[in-house]
Amino acid sequence: MAAAGIHAAAQQPLNGSADNIVGNYIGRQNGDCFKVRVTRLADGTYRAQVYWVERDCDESGRKILDSKNPDRSLRQTPYDQIVLFNGLKYNAKDKCWDGTKIYDPQRGIRANMRADFTPKGNLRIRGSLLGISETIYWQRIP
Repeated sequence: MAAAGIHAAAQQPLNGSADNIVGNYIGRQNGDCFKVRVTRLADGTYRAQVYWVERDCDESGRKILDSKNPDRSLRQTPYDQIVLFNGLKYNAKDKCWDGTKIYDPQRGIRANMRADFTPKGNLRIRGSLLGISETIYWQRIP
């Protein structure tokens, strides 16, 4: 069954062209809702940056910061400005995007990343670290 799912995703027309990943998405993780913009960089790779989060302030009204980031210089970044991945490449052979790591600000970790579109057109993002994987889905928005 899993092989059939992978084959079906590869046949999804959105997986057939590198720039199809460019756009705005909404996602949920552990109950938190966020919006992300994926852009193409000058070197032909892709970047995703958060531009909105449902809960961007703490109980006292202060902006929530990326306090768990392993890079201390980024710990003052507001949650609604976090870069989730940089340098994502299109893999034409497998009709997916990979070759970088995705950042999980809730846990402060980076994991190997692979992305493709599901038959319903959602962006499926799979992060893997030390043999443990998690999949999240982003829905395209205008």
